[in-house]
Amino acid sequence: MSTLLSDIDAFLAEHNLGAATFGDLAMKDRHLVRQMRAGRRLWPETEDKIRQFMATYQPEQDAAA
Repeated sequence: MSTLLSDIDAFLAEHNLGAATFGDLAMKDRHLVRQMRAGRRLWPETEDKIRQFMATYQPEQDAAA
């Protein structure tokens, strides 16, 4: 689990996302990352979904760009 949390932290830094936003986008659970940091355990299927989200994440293009 700590590897997943490390990967999520790196993803958050790379994409300048907050933990709540990540949880909402990845699993529709704004408390996901906070609870994982507090020791929440995940089913392997849930970890797979989170990793799939990170692998396919496409940030929305800025309207000004």
